[in-house]
Amino acid sequence: MTLSIILPSIITSHPSADIPLDGVKSHLIQAGEQQFIFMEFEKDVEVPEHSHEAQWAVVLDGEIEMTIGGVKNVFRKGDTYFVEKGVKHSAKIKKGYTDLTLFNQPDRYKVKK
Repeated sequence: MTLSIILPSIITSHPSADIPLDGVKSHLIQAGEQQFIFMEFEKDVEVPEHSHEAQWAVVLDGEIEMTIGGVKNVFRKGDTYFVEKGVKHSAKIKKGYTDLTLFNQPDRYKVKK
């Protein structure tokens, strides 16, 4: 599948994150006590409700339906969202979705081996 956004080598040269979701390609940038992850979804994915440290993201392409603290929203290209530390959230991610997510924890994901 060809994604609708092409990430340049300055991003794709970073290692993949070990994200336990089928159909996601990722690029992990470790930034001190935080992690930046570029994610590209090659198929529809549902993420069950969970919580962790704070998370902020900008949608680069596609669409995601997020339920954050019981409130459902749809985010599209150019939108941002923020999940406070400990707030339960879930997602329905559509094929072609691409984002840049910042996790406020240094060990949210490990490098994929």
